[in-house]
Amino acid sequence: MKLIIHGGFFSESSTNPETKVAKQTALERIVKDSYEFLKSHSALETVVHAVTLLEDDELFNAGTGSQIQSDGEIRMSAAIMNGDTQRMSGVINIEKVKNPVQVAQILMQYDDRVLGGSGATSFARVHGFPAFSTEITQRRVEYEAKRKANGIGTVGCVALDSNNKIAAATSTGGKGFEIPGRISDSATVAGNYANAFCGVSLTGVGENIVSNATAAKIVTRVSDGFSLQEAFTKTFSELKPYDGFAGAIAIDGQGNMWHQDSHPSMVFASFDGENFEVFD
Repeated sequence: MKLIIHGGFFSESSTNPETKVAKQTALERIVKDSYEFLKSHSALETVVHAVTLLEDDELFNAGTGSQIQSDGEIRMSAAIMNGDTQRMSGVINIEKVKNPVQVAQILMQYDDRVLGGSGATSFARVHGFPAFSTEITQRRVEYEAKRKANGIGTVGCVALDSNNKIAAATSTGGKGFEIPGRISDSATVAGNYANAFCGVSLTGVGENIVSNATAAKIVTRVSDGFSLQEAFTKTFSELKPYDGFAGAIAIDGQGNMWHQDSHPSMVFASFDGENFEVFD
């Protein structure tokens, strides 16, 4: 059993040392809690559990603490993918929901598995998700001051369970101050993808990630015989012509874990029951 999570990017120029330590502590708590959950649950259930914990933590730009768009509203996106069944579900630009990843989980049962905008929000209400404000004071201050944040915040998880099944989940509060209606990579196969061979979750600039089809490329290359590291090296090299901004976490079917970013520094943590690693 293996588990790796990410919480977007950390920038020394815009985040203080206290926040860095807080993120390290939060990621350790979440990855170890989620590993305990994985012991008695599937990979798919576990990635939803882990991303829910990340969405609930104000330190990360997903769920509570999401960025505010240019019109003053918060719209979020999330997706999950079952590597065993090749089913993906997601919500795009959903509003006033505490945990978008849980709405994506419910959608997995339906034929229409990716919903956007008001349709996604209405689906959530019908299925018992109450209206919930994910705005925090810090985000409103940033918005009112028109001080654009980094725009590279997303959370995600990839898990390998005891039956060697892989799943991936990704959730984001957006890049902040974007045009309403903008679609990020998080609920697409560029940002969240898994099959029987590999699972990947991305963070970074969505437009760069979509242009490179990053997650799908990595998984496809592992499926075709590349090692996980080789797949990352090749795929990240293809971001260089346009200085693409991305970070990714992954686990393959043999239990190998890998993480890489094109710019410093992605916030991540991994745990396999014995070995723990967190960004430094």
